[in-house]
Amino acid sequence: MRILGINALFHDPAAALVVDGRTVAAAEEERFSRRKHGKRPVPFSAWEVPEKAAAWCLEQAGLRPQDLDAVAYSFDPSLARPADAMGLHDPWDHLRLAYAREAPNFLATALPGLDPAIVRFVPHHMAHAASGALAAPGAGNSSVLVLDGRGEATSHLAARRTGDRIEPLYGQELPHSLGLVHEELTEHLGFLRSSDEYKVMALASHGRPRMLAELRRHVHPTGDGGFRAAGVPWAELSRPRRPDEAWTQEHADLAASAQACLEETLLDLARWLHGRTGDRVLTMAGGVALNCVANSRIAREGPFDRVWVQPAAGDAGTAL
Repeated sequence: MRILGINALFHDPAAALVVDGRTVAAAEEERFSRRKHGKRPVPFSAWEVPEKAAAWCLEQAGLRPQDLDAVAYSFDPSLARPADAMGLHDPWDHLRLAYAREAPNFLATALPGLDPAIVRFVPHHMAHAASGALAAPGAGNSSVLVLDGRGEATSHLAARRTGDRIEPLYGQELPHSLGLVHEELTEHLGFLRSSDEYKVMALASHGRPRMLAELRRHVHPTGDGGFRAAGVPWAELSRPRRPDEAWTQEHADLAASAQACLEETLLDLARWLHGRTGDRVLTMAGGVALNCVANSRIAREGPFDRVWVQPAAGDAGTAL
């Protein structure tokens, strides 16, 4: 079975080729275009597919597009709802969904010879979960925690891997999203959202979490496997920073407060998941799982004996 995985809708477009269960090749489009993250995650770029990365993967295996048995696209537009119905303020999101529905045709154009009928839509967070749980070293059962900005209608998935199967246990519906909250914070602090969140994580090390109590009012676990994360009044906590100005102690304290709040929430989600599964191993994926400081705290203070994070935890990894 020759399957080409594709991530394309938001950012970090990538391709991965799996032949008879073995990963033969994987690449991000940015390696060929030399553009960081491949593209910006805006509706107007949702039609772009990782044409060069996909062609390179096929070349490594000596295959043509018509030799493929299936193509897996890591977003299922049938599961999405209108942005306003999900509490998201994105007047152009309908364009993104229209492009997602046309993905089979875009891929057939990019890869001449490909039959668009073999393209299958895969739920975004299930693709994240599989990229972590099924690729993790070692066999056996494991718990799976996926967190990012958004998928079709959720921002999180708690699941359990048993053999080759992944059983969903809980998914947090939008607009509540730890990933989107931290994108907002990144922009408020003068950095590029959906790109520079790692800079905010680093900035947190220079501050004190003195705004944590206020943040907890807007970002906190609910105790049932989910959380609340929306509507943070950033301007009331600190003045915004322009990209061309130096950061202040106030900015660092806000970053530290948000980091502490994120860690508290993730620890609660991990403990809830462990209470449901009793597994020894936790696998993580999704853009939020790129926060290595939070991951370290889960490994250190959480209930699991071992924590494994998908190296390509962001959207690029969903191609796998």
